Amino acid sequence: MSRTRTKTAVVVGVSGLVAAATTMVAMTTANADPVGGPAQDGAIYAAPDGSDGAAGTEADPTTVAAAIAKVEPGGTIYMRGGIYDLSETVAIEPGNDGTEADRTQLFAYPGETPVMNFSAQEENSANRGLAVGGDWWHVQGIVVEHAGDNGILLGGSNNVIERVVTRHNADSGLQLSRYTAGAPEAEWPANNLIVSVESHDNVDSDGEDADGFAPKLTVGPGNVFRYTVSHNNIDDGYDLYTKGDTGPIGAVTIEDSLAYENGTLSDGSQAGAGDRNGYKLGGEDIGVDHVVTGSIAYDNGKHGFTYNSNPGSITVSDNVSIGNAERNFNFDEGTHRFSGNTSCDSGDEDRIVGSDDGSNQFWEGSNGSRCADYAGALDWSFAEDGSLVVTFGGQQVMG
Repeated sequence: MSRTRTKTAVVVGVSGLVAAATTMVAMTTANADPVGGPAQDGAIYAAPDGSDGAAGTEADPTTVAAAIAKVEPGGTIYMRGGIYDLSETVAIEPGNDGTEADRTQLFAYPGETPVMNFSAQEENSANRGLAVGGDWWHVQGIVVEHAGDNGILLGGSNNVIERVVTRHNADSGLQLSRYTAGAPEAEWPANNLIVSVESHDNVDSDGEDADGFAPKLTVGPGNVFRYTVSHNNIDDGYDLYTKGDTGPIGAVTIEDSLAYENGTLSDGSQAGAGDRNGYKLGGEDIGVDHVVTGSIAYDNGKHGFTYNSNPGSITVSDNVSIGNAERNFNFDEGTHRFSGNTSCDSGDEDRIVGSDDGSNQFWEGSNGSRCADYAGALDWSFAEDGSLVVTFGGQQVMG
């Protein structure tokens, strides 16, 4: 299979994309402007050359950390375009919350791209880039790169992360886990929506921990990934790992998303003993009933979709898995439910345990009729409304 060609569209600005999310999360962005729309009155402005003591106006911008400390619940922070050279974690602490009716907004200034660059950080588990511990925030249009650990740690609840890029971080690009060590299950992040986000080329020195997206270990219910793209990360595209000492996480929903070439960086290099799956959906024989639907796994270094010792009842529907190095679909135990899935050019025959309603085309040594739609090079972009558009050989298959 040919190497993947990608068209990476980093869409910035603000939008009303999430006006209706799934009923599970019931989220809105009613206070968001359209892409390229005018800046809101009364906003606080941050800029790469801003100062902590500045007024935070458009003419006298402050720093992003000072703006976060200053903003009122439901207020708006605009980050002007350019590179923010940062050495300390930018933290939205627990208790710095928006409201259900009016999320606090951390937005790229319309038409500009702010890049939070943490190259000054050493690789260390304490050195996150942006750490979101507050509830009811909406982060949009920024790039987070070169953090010493996660690019973004999302530890709060009822937040929206939209049109963001996490790249070249020393652990997972975007991780959902509890914000404070030892926090009880009631404080685990819940009901967050990650939408139209790209995460790529995240790599740690051991070459085995940096995923694209990692809702794992200590995650509450109701978290949704929609229109997300995870590629060329050294470990997995999506990692929903569970551990015995913390127990089951909340069920995660992944929909209309893409994972490709995980286990190999964009420059073609590989390192360490990363798992290299597209979608890794469990761990340590703990059952969690995740939902993965309408998504694509392509050319990952191990499995496309794998239960990873999750003996629960995962809903696996309308997904496409193509050319992954081992199995396109790998499920060894559980009561998982399969419908409408397509498997092409697998490294080995698919392994399915659970219910097959007869609408699947799994790999049994040859391609089914639907595989003709997935020939040729992969290309993708985000549409103006934030939805994910995927083509193979110029033929649109998603969006």
